[in-house]
Amino acid sequence: MYTLSAKLTFHIPHAASLKDKRQVRRSLIDKTRQRFNVSIAEVDTQDMHQTLTIGIAVVSSEAAHAQQSLDEIVRFVEEHTDAELTGVEPQ
Repeated sequence: MYTLSAKLTFHIPHAASLKDKRQVRRSLIDKTRQRFNVSIAEVDTQDMHQTLTIGIAVVSSEAAHAQQSLDEIVRFVEEHTDAELTGVEPQ
């Protein structure tokens, strides 16, 4: 069994409040969960309204498949949000 995880950081320039951030977060997490079978949650910067940090975990029976899935998820979240992906940190 292989597990991979990553921490993704987004900048949300239009978020004027935590409510604006919550809308972006909820949409992004719901779309990702619906498309992929992964664990995803906000993991840091909960009090900063223009910064969103989410963690993603992938489990697979093959290392190559886990890496391919994680790469595809990163591309997906980058394309399906109006927030700017500013960092990807493998964990």
